Amino acid sequence: MATNVAVVGAGAFGRNHLRVYRELELAGASVRLAAVVDQDQTVRDQTAATYNIPAFPSVEEMLASGISLQAASVCVPTIHHAAAAAPLLAAGTDLLIEKPIAATLEEADQINVLAAKHHRIVQVGHLERFNPAVAAARAHLNRPMFFEAHRLSVFTPRSLDVDVVLDLMIHDLDIVLSLVPSAVREVRAVGLPVLSRTVDIANVRIEFENGCIANFTASRVSTERVRKLRFFQPHQYLSLDFARQDLLLIDVTAAAGLTDAQLAAMIEKHSKPELPGEPKHPTAGMNMSKIPVAPGEPLRLELSAFLEAVRTRELPQVDGVAGRKALALALEINAAIAEHTLRTGL
Repeated sequence: MATNVAVVGAGAFGRNHLRVYRELELAGASVRLAAVVDQDQTVRDQTAATYNIPAFPSVEEMLASGISLQAASVCVPTIHHAAAAAPLLAAGTDLLIEKPIAATLEEADQINVLAAKHHRIVQVGHLERFNPAVAAARAHLNRPMFFEAHRLSVFTPRSLDVDVVLDLMIHDLDIVLSLVPSAVREVRAVGLPVLSRTVDIANVRIEFENGCIANFTASRVSTERVRKLRFFQPHQYLSLDFARQDLLLIDVTAAAGLTDAQLAAMIEKHSKPELPGEPKHPTAGMNMSKIPVAPGEPLRLELSAFLEAVRTRELPQVDGVAGRKALALALEINAAIAEHTLRTGL
């Protein structure tokens, strides 16, 4: 039997959920797009006409209609996640909640408690977990000790209810937390508002208990769009481009006797585009290879994984606990930014 699914919130994120659910339905997946919820009547009318589904102004009215529903995507603004999730969970609906899971840790805990009480699936929409390049990188993981993440976007009025840490950086926080089997030891951060009332650009340094260091830069006032993560592990350097779904691996095992300065120079040289006529691997002891990545739309992979979890009752790859963990770190970063701002008077 097909899983009846609703989308709560038909804004920028919700529109994509609607599109992918319908595409999966038309492709023969065991899912049926059953309803949409949005406060805006114009949006409701347009969505209902486009997808030929009933539209409701609230979750409560949708549930009161008696519609048969097994799952839903919660795509409303973050501050409304908990309020939208509560009645759905109580009604026995499995949820995919867009990231971050909630606005506060208390609300995240409420969602997870309700999910456990009603035996419901909660998956959090940390989309990059389903990026094919991330899946390819996991196969080469070997005690990473240094990460560098850059996530830059041009300014858009979308998601201004949260700052850049909760809007953009949280993607990379979640990825790194999933790759480093260690607790966070120290957080240092600086951030500034530029075009909005919240922090629009931030730089963060995190040290883990096992000695791993991670540097994060996020900006939503950039002139270009960048989605990259680089990490270093014993005798290897991996460079991941989320947007292009590319993964480059540089193996320097044969160069293990080099000094740190020589190794850094080698990596820097091979991080640059090759010049015409330049040898592909001019430095002895370095093996640089592009790892094969099977392309795919991350949102389609994410929603397919959610529907599979609903069907099998297996724990989602990004469950409510993982969502809370990423939120906790993001809020700790925001506290560090606030402390730095107060101390420096910026």
